Amino acid sequence: MNGYDLPSVGPHGTARPRPVVVSSVSSDSHTWNLVYLQLVVQELGHPVVNLGPCVPDELLIGECAELRPSLVVISSVNGNGYQDGRRLITSLRRDPRLATTPVVIGGKLGISGGESQARLDELRAAGFDEVFEEGTGDIDAFRRYLETLPTPHATPATAGTPADAGRVVSWAG
Repeated sequence: MNGYDLPSVGPHGTARPRPVVVSSVSSDSHTWNLVYLQLVVQELGHPVVNLGPCVPDELLIGECAELRPSLVVISSVNGNGYQDGRRLITSLRRDPRLATTPVVIGGKLGISGGESQARLDELRAAGFDEVFEEGTGDIDAFRRYLETLPTPHATPATAGTPADAGRVVSWAG
């Protein structure tokens, strides 16, 4: 069992669904966006571990290596998503345990009020599977992306347990 009360094996030895990890970039202290994203992901049937705001890159990578999530969702509200996201994804992709884990980023990725297509493409080239820039339709695009993921199937004995409801862990001081 890991530190999130998410046992890797359910009753009768059945595998538990892998969670979706939700986090911000290390410099972003906003929390409501993370709670909102957690609810969106849960609404589509995925268990969530919300690491909270201001998570250092090394800590996020370590937690993801332990949890082996089905998806990592990175959110930025403060406008540092482009620079912090590039650094994070470069480090995350260096870890062989996470090299193929789907990772997406979204929100306010820069301070100019709309990043150029070249910068969004750079984030994808750096290793993000998808980039959702703040603006009209970004949450709808994110929902459509989530719908392409396999929906985990909880056994009746595990459905609705607190572990399936998600857990918010804050690393901010």
